[in-house]
Amino acid sequence: MVRTVSTDDVHQHISGVCFKTGPPGKVGAESEWLVTDPADPTEPVDLDRLRALLEGGGPPPAGSGLTFEPGGQLELSSPALPGPARAHEALATDLDHVDKLLAEEGLQVIGSAVDPTRAPVRQLHTPRYTAMERFFDHHLHASGPVMMCSTASIQVCLDTGADHDDLTERWQFLHRLGPVLIAAFANSPVWRGRRTGWKSTRWAVWAAMDSTRTRPVPDGAAADPVTAWTDYALAANVMALPAEPGGEDEWIAAPGFTLAEWIDGAGPRPLTLTDLDFHLSTLFPPVRPRGWWELRMIDTVPWQWWPVPIALVAALTDEPGARAVAEEATRRLSRGPAPTPDLWLRSARPGLEDPDLAACARVCFDAAAEALPGMDSAALADLVDDYADQYVRRGLSPADTWPHVPRPRTAPARGRPLNHSAVRGGTG
Repeated sequence: MVRTVSTDDVHQHISGVCFKTGPPGKVGAESEWLVTDPADPTEPVDLDRLRALLEGGGPPPAGSGLTFEPGGQLELSSPALPGPARAHEALATDLDHVDKLLAEEGLQVIGSAVDPTRAPVRQLHTPRYTAMERFFDHHLHASGPVMMCSTASIQVCLDTGADHDDLTERWQFLHRLGPVLIAAFANSPVWRGRRTGWKSTRWAVWAAMDSTRTRPVPDGAAADPVTAWTDYALAANVMALPAEPGGEDEWIAAPGFTLAEWIDGAGPRPLTLTDLDFHLSTLFPPVRPRGWWELRMIDTVPWQWWPVPIALVAALTDEPGARAVAEEATRRLSRGPAPTPDLWLRSARPGLEDPDLAACARVCFDAAAEALPGMDSAALADLVDDYADQYVRRGLSPADTWPHVPRPRTAPARGRPLNHSAVRGGTG
């Protein structure tokens, strides 16, 4: 007999699965990339072609997971490793491996977080993504297919904390840091061939979807994390469910009730823990607890800069001196325990043109650049400092220098920022 799940069970399950504690320090990253064929730039790259190419080249040598998003975006997920330098070393090795395979086929990645010209085309046809598409269609969320097929991000993953108090402090801090990360790495100003008026159109796309699953956790930086995340999950619309628990063949999309209503009897059958785990996987707030912190608000940046958000977040979260500086700066920016909805939107639209966001970002980058050498990450400190010179200290992000000059495959344009081998010697 399948065990049914109560509201108390949801809270207990979330506490045990999503908020595991232990000695912090590991770093991981998930890097997503839109792929194009310069010989046919207006058409999507066929996913079967892409999959055959990358699988034929063998697995990523440093152990990153290689997967694909619904539109054919490729994703490399690094192992969780001690410190930012080790995480960068692994992901750099595997990205170089993939980049060489793409080059052999005449393909390349687009250094943008939203496809600037091509319409969304879903190429991955699994029950999950078919149900997701039907959910967005049912709720008239026109941005749903764009999110699924035309966006890319860099997700930084960190340990939750040593104990519940440490976990709570990190939860609060990462919510306050979130708007700074959106603004500093905004890199999606163009969609459908036109400027949108947003520095991060990707954020606008996500914000225009079902807000019960994409908005920041309300008062996330103020409330107890377990209670806040449980309440968020209970209030979220159920996206889809298999007709049978754990089933893969027949799915019900957009059933029309929240998780709390399902527990109260609205569903076609009782909720199970398998259903709960799937529901949690369909929630996409900017800070998502998964047994680790998954930061989902960062745009994919031009290729040479992808290590910067990983190094920045790791330094500001795990190095005590940098953390203290960033804590003070982000509290001043938020003017309270949690960012307001307006601050999240300002970070995506004017970005670092906003003087308060710009001032906070400068403080955070300076603190990270100073801290990273003490984390055995001196070369990453140089890269963070170069990025700050190029963008943050000038009140800019990559969105302000669009279109980006295509990167050469053989020799770096600016020297050190592209020299991943130097960083290896020194996410997600």
